[in-house]
Amino acid sequence: MERKEAIRSAYRMTGGNSFYDGMITCSTLSGKAVCRLVWAMNKAECDDYLEKALSGIPEHFSGKLLEVPVGTGILTMPVYQTMPEADITCLDYSPDMMRQAREKADRLHLKNVTFRQGDVGALPYADDTFDIVLSLNGFHAFPDKEAAYREVFRVLRPGGTFCGCFYVKGEHKRTDWFVRHIYEKAGFFTPPYETVSSLKARLDGMYTDVDMGNLKSMAWFVCRKAG
Repeated sequence: MERKEAIRSAYRMTGGNSFYDGMITCSTLSGKAVCRLVWAMNKAECDDYLEKALSGIPEHFSGKLLEVPVGTGILTMPVYQTMPEADITCLDYSPDMMRQAREKADRLHLKNVTFRQGDVGALPYADDTFDIVLSLNGFHAFPDKEAAYREVFRVLRPGGTFCGCFYVKGEHKRTDWFVRHIYEKAGFFTPPYETVSSLKARLDGMYTDVDMGNLKSMAWFVCRKAG
């Protein structure tokens, strides 16, 4: 079975039934409404930037991967089912999010995924531990972004890949308004935020082979730590 079809069938098993999962995946009626209202995106656009963010993970990856934060696991557990040889660690600060991710992993009978509660600003791992660090929709929420960038770089081995996506300000006025007045007040997002140009400058300063772009207010990136 081709990887995309395998991911689709695993996704059907894990479901996107909760409001949060539906919103992140733009797959439910309420999720589509939020995507359109807040992010000015449709399902195809949402899928597009996520696919680019995940493109840093090779199809038959069998090394060590850290995902931080894992959230509810809705975006990645179906992907991990296609990578049975990989050694995957999922870290999140929220025990509730992690419980939901673990339930999805159990539903898919994933044996190669470990869950750990922890802080991205002080990762409980040695230097040069992981071949890939994946961060989807995380950096706009982290309170200490500088520490998060430092820690991700530290635990990534030379030649390893850092990939993911997150919100960048200054690309869409309505999105910026919602972030400032709704998401920040609810505690979902924490300033300061990158812009497209500040993120490019940061990644170019830390990594090599930086491939990045943005779809409206979501930036995606795939870059390599010099080896």
